[in-house]
Amino acid sequence: MAPEHPQFMSSTVETDLQSGAQYKYELLWIVLLASCAALVIQSMAANLGVVTGKHLAEHCRTEYPRVPNTILWIIAEISVVACDIPEVIGTAFALNMLFSIPVWIGVLLTGLSTLILLALQQYGIRKLEFLIAFLVFTICACFMAELGYAKPDAKEVVKGMFVPQLKGNGATGLAISLLGALVMPHNLFLHSALVLSRKIPRSVRGIKEACRFYMIESGFALMVAFLINISVISVSGAVCNSSNLSADDQKSCEDLDLNKASFLLRNVLGKWSSKLFAIALLASGQSSTITGTYAGQYVMQGFLDLRLKPWIRNMLTRCLAITPSLVVALIGGSSGAGELIIIASMILSFALPFALIPLLKFTSSKTKMGEHVNSLMIASVTWMIGSLIMTINIYYLISSFIKLLLHAKMKMVGKVFVGILGFSGVAVYLAGIAYLVVRKNRKATPFLALTSAAAAEDCNESLSHLPREDIVSMQLPERIVSPADI
Repeated sequence: MAPEHPQFMSSTVETDLQSGAQYKYELLWIVLLASCAALVIQSMAANLGVVTGKHLAEHCRTEYPRVPNTILWIIAEISVVACDIPEVIGTAFALNMLFSIPVWIGVLLTGLSTLILLALQQYGIRKLEFLIAFLVFTICACFMAELGYAKPDAKEVVKGMFVPQLKGNGATGLAISLLGALVMPHNLFLHSALVLSRKIPRSVRGIKEACRFYMIESGFALMVAFLINISVISVSGAVCNSSNLSADDQKSCEDLDLNKASFLLRNVLGKWSSKLFAIALLASGQSSTITGTYAGQYVMQGFLDLRLKPWIRNMLTRCLAITPSLVVALIGGSSGAGELIIIASMILSFALPFALIPLLKFTSSKTKMGEHVNSLMIASVTWMIGSLIMTINIYYLISSFIKLLLHAKMKMVGKVFVGILGFSGVAVYLAGIAYLVVRKNRKATPFLALTSAAAAEDCNESLSHLPREDIVSMQLPERIVSPADI
């Protein structure tokens, strides 16, 4: 299983930077909410895989008719591509900072990441992930060190974390982007599948211990990621709202993106700030390439029972991500590319209910989870979190669309026509969510644990459920996996 290191993802950093620059510490509560939600939701995804021996996409294929299943697959694939777009742009920005390569050319060069991934397979994925984690932790440590120079007001930071507020449509849009960047829908498919590559005893006690271990593992990674996000927003908020900024830095803060953010680390790294920041962006791009490839593999295998070689799967995803990134980089330049990162994060937030609701329904089903079913408290909290995310999404959609219609320079007939189309789209979105919520689970999953006390006492290594070889074989590096290797 891929290690649970916090990812320094381009989408997360971009939204953190803009949140701090535009709204100072006012959106920190979203980071706290999203981190807590991610812990609960990722733990539930892992529990589903551990208990049933199937991951989320496989459950969807078994449970839903062909048309809904196909729609869920398309949305999941869009999520994987939307996650890859920020990494394409982040890598292009990194190449621009390191070698002064135009952003649009950098976007094209990101297609080479597939070849890099192929070349690195021979060294083993663990060594690669260790190198990536080291580079990412280095730049994250720099952001935390920068807190000592930025000196954000502690009272304002605490207030921002615990007093919810959304001032205006711009703040709501960034809140949605933060939610999408921190609670990614494709991660639910990923976490429910990765646990199947580990050795898990099939006793009730063994399953409970495995679920507890995965929750602790996710909790540690998310706690570190939470501290990183808080430090990035705090540094951005403190620096960009300082009264003694230079004219150049003020200009950077007005339109802050990844390509301009390295000045925030100048106190810690001096003239090396842009170079190290660029290296961290390159590292995060490769990290996301690995996780995106895994997620795409599991989504395709689960929904369609179709398997591709990892490098082919990665090339498909990367090509789909390069196309909009290239168009925007050519037309809008660096600023337009930065905006596309925010839009991609918002797409992730809008797609989240279509992975989250099936997960909540499956893990709350006694016929699927047996005695490991969600408790009433966990089920209530997760449904509240899901409802809050969906409410924010729908509010933003409707308010943005009304604002667009009111300020659009078109005739009344055109406004009515566009309004009908827009609100029909919102209605379809709501209908899809309602279908998933209302529809009852109809398929029972064979419970894999040994439930009797005698069987549990006699459980030993011979009764362990070996990792699923089909899941292991989809991971990097590609090689024949034997039980002894596992």
